[in-house]
Amino acid sequence: MATTADSRTPARLRSTPSWLLTHVATHANRLVGEAFHASYPRRYHFSLLAALEEFGPASQAELGRRCEIDRSYIVETVNDLADRDFVVRAPDPADRRRNTITITEAGVRELHRIAQQLDVIQDALLAPLTTEERGQLTALLGRLLDHHAHQREEGPSWP
Repeated sequence: MATTADSRTPARLRSTPSWLLTHVATHANRLVGEAFHASYPRRYHFSLLAALEEFGPASQAELGRRCEIDRSYIVETVNDLADRDFVVRAPDPADRRRNTITITEAGVRELHRIAQQLDVIQDALLAPLTTEERGQLTALLGRLLDHHAHQREEGPSWP
């Protein structure tokens, strides 16, 4: 008899959304980590390039807030992206103490390459789900994230 997660995990855990989310997230992180370990990009590269493409040039601090990345990692990631000519860093005309980061054409191409790689990972992660179910899952997870991000801004509201 094959061992499945169902047969070795207590039903009480498998019916707890937080437990399920944690374990699926762990699996997703492993898939992404393995794929990125085998090639150049790192997790933060995609986040920063995506933010720059969608919202335009930004300061390092703004990128950190937008992508929820600690500022110590922002500097390292921007340096790495700049070394590869995926972004350019220039003094902000409004405040010369601050740098503005802008994505380059090479950065846009790299973003699209990483996105294709992530699409393959998403397909592997969501393999047992139909296209409709994938859309539903993504929408539901987005609602949860938006709700809890809003709650974090307002502070906890425990019953």
